[in-house]
Amino acid sequence: MTEQTFADQVVMVTGGASGIGAATVRAFCAAGAAVVIADILDEEGEALASEMSASGHQALFVHCDVSLEPDIMAAVAAARDHFGGLHHAFNNAGIEGEALPVDQATNENWARVIEVNLRGVWWCMKHQIPVMRATGGACSIVNCASIAGLTGFAGIAAYAASKHGVVGLTRSAALDLAEQSIRVNAISPGVIQTPMIDRFAGTDASARAGLVTRVPMARIGRPEEIASAVLWLCSHGASYMTGQAIAVDGGWTAW
Repeated sequence: MTEQTFADQVVMVTGGASGIGAATVRAFCAAGAAVVIADILDEEGEALASEMSASGHQALFVHCDVSLEPDIMAAVAAARDHFGGLHHAFNNAGIEGEALPVDQATNENWARVIEVNLRGVWWCMKHQIPVMRATGGACSIVNCASIAGLTGFAGIAAYAASKHGVVGLTRSAALDLAEQSIRVNAISPGVIQTPMIDRFAGTDASARAGLVTRVPMARIGRPEEIASAVLWLCSHGASYMTGQAIAVDGGWTAW
């Protein structure tokens, strides 16, 4: 297999300041891409951009709340204006929301989770696609779904609904763009060591052990393992793949 290279290509990563997003930023930079890091975490995002620049890579941090369309428009414009276009996007920003049974969940939680996890992805694609068309060449979008977008999960109805929505949105967009040299796929991470898992399980060893018992590979995944899959989906190696939701979950959904 040839080494993946993204030299002279521009990438936008939402939620790029931490967790899976930050691992993906590092991987794209290491592969030669210029990367726009879009996130609400200003300190972490600026630090990551400085780290990448100090290592000889091209990276730019842009404050971006994906629940605000003008923020998304500004981040996409930064890719175009600062780096000259946009070839790939990883729409990764998301929140887990409250953990409550469906009949006890609040209207506010439902609205917030849907607007960030689903509408935010749609807005990103809405504004990324025209810039990708103008940039030309083979382009790709990877949307971050979840194994909760492939199966049901008790206690997180809004999150699961939003991620199922991301999968459906991805497939529909892939059909819209299939003849335009823009591929659209989704990545569906399983239990990955991220700040979201830290919020869910904290330092509770039994909670973490309970998660691992559901994973056939008997371990929590690493953000770098998701990043590797994202880069492959954006590479020439996946040139005939579009409209797919790929689970990277240690076998969770194979049960």
